[in-house]
Amino acid sequence: MYLYNLNFIFVTINLKKFGIISSIEKNKNITLIINGILEKKGHDIVVIDFKNNFNAPCSFFIICSARSKIQINSIANNIEKILLNKLKVKNWRDEGRGSNWRLIDYGDIVIHVFKEETREYYKLEELWGDALIKKI
Repeated sequence: MYLYNLNFIFVTINLKKFGIISSIEKNKNITLIINGILEKKGHDIVVIDFKNNFNAPCSFFIICSARSKIQINSIANNIEKILLNKLKVKNWRDEGRGSNWRLIDYGDIVIHVFKEETREYYKLEELWGDALIKKI
């Protein structure tokens, strides 16, 4: 319980530091998702804010890395569990179970959990040069 609260405070402080707290304050799901990633030792977390982009696929991408397929599924399952238990929100789409790239679509937020090598290969962050990209 205390570890979760400390992670929430840490993430909130970092988000304020990087200047994207205004977007996140409007959508608390992002903070819960980031905490879910951190709980399962996900790393290299990036939030891409599409709110000012015309024809964007969603409002936010959250991208993180994992070291194995087991960790990918652990992170994704933890995010789903947290959002379901705390907010009663179910995902719209879940793709890539057991693969090197798992995608969870919540409509306005799309989460990508990559194995490190796969993330390096696709370089998803580089496709959205006109969006606000912040590392956590």
